Formats: sequence, C-alpha cells, structure tokens
Amino acid sequence: MIAGLKSDALVNKVGGRFKLAALIQRRMVELLQGARPLVETRGLTDIEVVIQEIMEDKIDIKPYVADAEGDDAAE
Repeated sequence: MIAGLKSDALVNKVGGRFKLAALIQRRMVELLQGARPLVETRGLTDIEVVIQEIMEDKIDIKPYVADAEGDDAAE
C-alpha cells in the first residue's frame, strides 16, 4: 500500500506532491481524533487507510480548500 506513494498516479490524482502531503496530513489528524475510516481497514495502518481512501476517491483535497477559504473569510 505504501508503494502507492511512490506512484506518480496518486500524485497526479490529487494535483501535486504538496496537495497530496496536505491531504494525507489532514486526514491522518481526523482519523487520530476519532473520525471513522471510509474504507475497510482490515489490519491496515492509518497511513494505508488514508492512501486507500484517496485511491478509491473517498476523500479529495477540494473540500479542505473550501473549508480553509471559509475560515479566512470569518476572521
């Protein structure tokens, strides 16, 4: 599963290495804070769960970008 990080397909799917890193970090925090995984975990590590969620189009960077823009507007 971690081999998926070495693939350019995953990077291209998200839109770049920085966006991929940001998406992984944000989702990892959510999982560690108790969010439910969106894929079958069956013994996967948290990072593997996040990668699987991205590969299955369960999560995307777009909702996070919208949230960030909304947070700035409120200040």
